[in-house]
Amino acid sequence: MTLPVQFVRPLLLVIALAATLTPLQGCIPLMIGGAAATTASVVTDRRSVSEQVSDQAIEMELTSQLRNQFGDTARISADAYLGVVLLTGDAFSDKVRTQAGEIASKVKNVKSVSNQIHVGPISSFGDVASDTWLTSKVKATLATTNEVPSRAISVTSHLGVVYLMGMVTQREGDLAAAATSTISGVSRVEKLFKIISVAEARRLDNFNQTSGKPAPIGEGATGESPAAASPGGTANQGAPAGGAVELMPVK
Repeated sequence: MTLPVQFVRPLLLVIALAATLTPLQGCIPLMIGGAAATTASVVTDRRSVSEQVSDQAIEMELTSQLRNQFGDTARISADAYLGVVLLTGDAFSDKVRTQAGEIASKVKNVKSVSNQIHVGPISSFGDVASDTWLTSKVKATLATTNEVPSRAISVTSHLGVVYLMGMVTQREGDLAAAATSTISGVSRVEKLFKIISVAEARRLDNFNQTSGKPAPIGEGATGESPAAASPGGTANQGAPAGGAVELMPVK
């Protein structure tokens, strides 16, 4: 039986999300783009519980302040990782964009701000839906890409630009960006990573897995050398200390 076209995309989205959330162990294949990607051992969010709570508090407080300040003149999303805030979305003027960055910088526990707000018309419902779908595709791809700790990476999309945040080794970050750049609909990939050593990544992963945190599927242990984990690229406004905000053009 052939499904109507209007049901195909929602069905694929359900399958992709189910693959990223199912609490299974071991090596799990998932068909993406016609090819099966295999995975190895799993990795959870590398932030401590207190760091995750702090980032969530930043997001909630900032979202509330931005909504109260700008109302319908802007649609801005705020994502925080280790106190680094990423602002995406749309604003009608440079003034609103600048003010949003200033507001974010004054929120408690914010260390730096990467202001990526687009100045122009507010995105349509269709644009928002496309960005949501794109984010889902990226997460599903990262969850089945070997040596990429997908649960340690935050994904945000806006108008085809994908922003990756997280605490990763240099190799993990490069692999994640490379995998993301091959996805249909991605126009550019920006990395806002805090780069850590292989030894530190393993320490955090071992601690999280032995402290009772659930082990999601899709992440593999990296085999890079410690020397490969040094920061690379040129830091832009709001880049985490030791990390970089980099552009990876889509091939």
